[in-house]
Amino acid sequence: MGEPISITIDQQTVQAAAGSTILEAARQAGIHIPTICYHDYCTANGLCRICVVDVEGSRTLQPACVVQVQDGMVIHTRTERVIRSRRTILEMLASSVNLSEAPEIQDLFNQYHSDASRFPDAEPRHPAVIDDNPMYIRDYAKCILCWRCVQVCAEDAQFTFAINFSGRGYETQISTFYEIPMPESTCVFCGQCVGVCPTGALKPKRQWLLEMGYTPDEIMSLTRSQRQRRKRREEISQNPA
Repeated sequence: MGEPISITIDQQTVQAAAGSTILEAARQAGIHIPTICYHDYCTANGLCRICVVDVEGSRTLQPACVVQVQDGMVIHTRTERVIRSRRTILEMLASSVNLSEAPEIQDLFNQYHSDASRFPDAEPRHPAVIDDNPMYIRDYAKCILCWRCVQVCAEDAQFTFAINFSGRGYETQISTFYEIPMPESTCVFCGQCVGVCPTGALKPKRQWLLEMGYTPDEIMSLTRSQRQRRKRREEISQNPA
């Protein structure tokens, strides 16, 4: 970060380090800007656009998580078009994604008085739950494509590169390369992707089974058998002869 510069956020003069983002400067000044795809330990990509702000002199709203501050910049975080934009983004998410296990996003719905039924003709996503390993399940009906799981699996943390985006447009979702089962990928089952998921799209296997009504003994049997199958596949791949 460079030398401090002076900016104005919501009529408040703020000293911010040159090279910092609007979001970082606002947080340092105690000014709240909502985020969804942003995570403190992941690379900011400005995907969800819920953090947009009004910057005087800019034609379009700017994503606070990636735009760097400039000396003399004047920023407004709650103008009418900022609020309208955030409300619409939330409503569009609700029209296609199951947000029932996304408490932070549900809180935003209340704050911005969003209408989850605003787009009744939208087609919700209903991909089947993927249960291919003993550690966690993937329920992409709840996925908002925030990219956090992909980032921690890649250069932000694990350097495993087991998952990435697959498909285009409406069919886009997170997947393994060539859509192979997770145990056959480079996944090491560290659990970091589950830890950063904000919507329950990735969930520990035992928690998911408990929610489905399985007993602890049944869960132990199910997960143990999956681990044994995985171990056997690894042995066969290492000794094909």
